[in-house]
Amino acid sequence: MSGIFRNIFNIPDLRRRIFFTVGMLFIFRLGSHIPVPGIDVLMLQQPMTGDPLSPGGNPLLDMLNMFSGGALLQFSIFGLGIMPYITSSIIMQLLNIVIPALSRLSREGEAGRKKIQTYTRYGTIVIAALQAYGYTFLLSSQAPGAYPQDSGIFMLSFIGSIVVGTVFLMWIGEQITERGLGNGISVLIFAGIIARLPEALMQTAVFVREGNVNAVSVILLLGILALVVGFVVYEQTGTRKIPIQFSKRVVGRKVMSGQSTHLPFKINPSGVIPIIFASAVIMFPAQIAQFFSDSEVMSVISNALSPTSWFYYFFYTLLVVFFAYFYTSIQYNPNEIADNLQKQGGFIPGTRPGPTTAAYIGKVLSRITLPGSIFLSAIALFPSLLLMMPIFKNVPPSLIFLMGGTSLLIVVSVDLDIMKRIESFLLMRHYDGFFGRGRIRGTKPRGM
Repeated sequence: MSGIFRNIFNIPDLRRRIFFTVGMLFIFRLGSHIPVPGIDVLMLQQPMTGDPLSPGGNPLLDMLNMFSGGALLQFSIFGLGIMPYITSSIIMQLLNIVIPALSRLSREGEAGRKKIQTYTRYGTIVIAALQAYGYTFLLSSQAPGAYPQDSGIFMLSFIGSIVVGTVFLMWIGEQITERGLGNGISVLIFAGIIARLPEALMQTAVFVREGNVNAVSVILLLGILALVVGFVVYEQTGTRKIPIQFSKRVVGRKVMSGQSTHLPFKINPSGVIPIIFASAVIMFPAQIAQFFSDSEVMSVISNALSPTSWFYYFFYTLLVVFFAYFYTSIQYNPNEIADNLQKQGGFIPGTRPGPTTAAYIGKVLSRITLPGSIFLSAIALFPSLLLMMPIFKNVPPSLIFLMGGTSLLIVVSVDLDIMKRIESFLLMRHYDGFFGRGRIRGTKPRGM
């Protein structure tokens, strides 16, 4: 393993990408501890209701705080995290379907993509401003006295700082995507979750030492989570292979013999995107309702969308399934795949080329997307079910939510994606990857 890491740093381009990603993540974590100007930091150090490391915390604030890496309840300039950008991206992708002009724009190649990206950034600013305004209500309820009351200048400064922090995070995510490792938005969420893990483990150790939690419960919990990690890795790397046959063809003066291969589709084609999108969609109205809890209607909405309600479980599952199908339809176009196969002289044995092949591919994608999305929903709701068991009643919820459910899916998926990217760099330079014999599924061994 030491030789593999030495090989990683022997590749200049890969080395630069790793250092750049680490540097951006350092800036992200540094900014997460910088409070908004005008906030009394000493007042914020008092225990707050929504802190996931304190018993009886607010479930919604726990989740929001987890995605922001703890920045939310520190009232940091990065308090909203990257969720406004994700919400804006979801809105733009949905508008691409219902607005013909945006749909045509998305098909114009790189120029159209840049315009849609610009609209997404503008939408991020608007959403961040709305959430930052609601954030002031959270500040008044969670930390009264930590800021100057009835100050319009402070309000503008507070909203401006939060919006600028969100836009800066959006820029960091885009830079990691272009010049670093992996999808920058997912990497930022990954870093925020991992940053909370040591604190949760130390809190659990304190609970065990003081006798508040049975050590056997913690060991059993860790064993269950290890099994869940194995299931998640298996599901994220599993593929459905469609056999493809290429007939003989003449290219120039060469006769290319027919060959057999396969068309691989992941069991979960959309990856962890449905989980991130569903969390963003369900948290946005819940967050607004939480900030305006004095209203009776908003209070009902907040309770319905709380992670402890059965409506939340049902609605969350529907959202995950919807976004799994939605993102898969965007990522894979059966008609386009069938056309490309026909142009290259390929066909699926027993299936006619053209529309019949497209219908077959669409049916396969539909069949593998449904169980994959249900599996994602089950794993995401798994921590809530664990907390209902009496044996885990006294275990800190922070440990369960950080090492299971949505956070576990994001951490495992992003980690596998980063490993695959590094593996591809190593194989292109004729180095062995992380695994000498059994490589990560989806990567080709040398010589192929």
